[in-house]
Amino acid sequence: MPAAAGLPLASGARRDEKRAMIDADTIAFYQARAPHWVFHSGEHCSHQLDSFLDRLTPGAAVLELGCGGGRDAARMRERGFVVDATDATPALVTRANQAFALGARVMAFHELAADAQYAGVWAHASLLHCPRAALPCVLARIHRSLLPGGWHFASFKLGNGEGRDLLGRLHNFPPPEWLIAAYVAADFVIEAQEIYAGKASDGTQRDWIDLTVRKP
Repeated sequence: MPAAAGLPLASGARRDEKRAMIDADTIAFYQARAPHWVFHSGEHCSHQLDSFLDRLTPGAAVLELGCGGGRDAARMRERGFVVDATDATPALVTRANQAFALGARVMAFHELAADAQYAGVWAHASLLHCPRAALPCVLARIHRSLLPGGWHFASFKLGNGEGRDLLGRLHNFPPPEWLIAAYVAADFVIEAQEIYAGKASDGTQRDWIDLTVRKP
């Protein structure tokens, strides 16, 4: 049962809420590997990034959720955008700042509290780690953080139920219909979607979906 309006959660309830929003084993996986983190594909930046940035006004503010080693955020800055790079894994934030001096900061998805601050929110291969029960709340926070007419990109591994990959990382593994319905329920307009075959870093083959959505 949620806490009554205006009353703070007890410490135990706060811990339960945090566990529902973020998976400790997944964070631990990235924390351990952060010093050696590189793109497995060898890409300079995510191949979807430039087309997403082309939708935004030059110089606009962009939030990255799950900046990892910082390569996408560095590309945004290179193109003249004001970048707020975030990641829930402290060691990855350190790695990104060491490599690119981004001013990246530690923030989990559920800690986003901005109000009409960003023209774009970029979440490449990051929201796929958000527990499925928490995703509607996180999407609502992303929606609130965007300016009217703002854009959001996210990519997910598709499936039929939440679970862990062979490396132990939690994934929400949604079917496309469920995921699109969640975005529509959060008052996003679906502008583009692409489903394609991909190979995950644990070596398994799985379909992915790219979603580009807009806040009305």
